[in-house]
Amino acid sequence: MALYDNLPVYKVSYDLLRAIYRICSTMERCFRFTLGERLQNDTIEILKSIYRANSRYDKAQDIEAAREYLAVVRVLLRVAHEEKQIPLKKYIEICDMTESVSKQLTAWSKSARTPNAPDGK
Repeated sequence: MALYDNLPVYKVSYDLLRAIYRICSTMERCFRFTLGERLQNDTIEILKSIYRANSRYDKAQDIEAAREYLAVVRVLLRVAHEEKQIPLKKYIEICDMTESVSKQLTAWSKSARTPNAPDGK
């Protein structure tokens, strides 16, 4: 079992959290304490799910939880962008990060379901 903080999906998720914290600090007050806080909390839940999945034999449930939180984060980011709380350049940057996390979680989920896979032990 690899250390969770060495996993590529964890590293990108952590970078996503940092980017969200930076963006939330520039949001208008009415968005910062609702939308911004929810973005931060759900991204933290993604990191927690990755940690749990890495430390368990049956990873599927935790990977799926991370994917669900990621779907919510994507919707909230879109709302924030449409409400002009995130500039286009930052929105594109963050969308690239969420796409990377999504692809890695999908691949991890597939390998965890495959019998005799290294991650599926």
